[in-house]
Amino acid sequence: MSYKLYHYDHCPYCVKARMIFGLKGIDFQDEVLLNDDEKTPIEMIGQKMVPILIKENGDILPESLDIIKYIDSQNGETLIHWSESTQEMTQWLTDSRDYVYFLAMPRWVQADLEEFKTQGAKDYFTKKKEGFVGPFPAVLAETKKYVKLAHEALDKLSPLIQSPFVYGAEVHVDDFHVFANLRSLSIVKGLKFPEKVQQYMNHMSEASKVPLHSDIAI
Repeated sequence: MSYKLYHYDHCPYCVKARMIFGLKGIDFQDEVLLNDDEKTPIEMIGQKMVPILIKENGDILPESLDIIKYIDSQNGETLIHWSESTQEMTQWLTDSRDYVYFLAMPRWVQADLEEFKTQGAKDYFTKKKEGFVGPFPAVLAETKKYVKLAHEALDKLSPLIQSPFVYGAEVHVDDFHVFANLRSLSIVKGLKFPEKVQQYMNHMSEASKVPLHSDIAI
């Protein structure tokens, strides 16, 4: 039995779990759930939550960081450094909550993603997430405000990024957090990324084998 990962394409936590497979060069079976499928995850872990990893021996492992740690321990030396984050990067990741979901959530549900292939899945997501960010039409009407916040934040991120990873030559756990946020923003049509940030996004996408959403941006 090979690894199987249950996830949503849009989900930043799922993106983190997918990244480690690409970075380690480990194959896995890709299982995208419909967003309104409560039964499958509840039967496996007792709650509706993804990502969920089915190990080669059939054991079940939820939680993105636990999945990352486990897969990193397989197939040779570990890649990820878990040293303390810089204060600036920690603050940037914290501040990103002010605009990432407001820009991404109303767009994800409109995009051609596997987890939203049915109207029921779209309605389920919309009802749940509007409780967090507000009615999607109203949030979309505020796009200019949130894009301005995003552009200001991306300008702050650019000097924080070293090359090829956020802190230089080695993969750090913050690469998972930063790339997941940036990948979320790639669904926003017209959002301009500083050159250094775009180069980082492209590199991480290629290295992790997690494609950006730029080609389906809304």
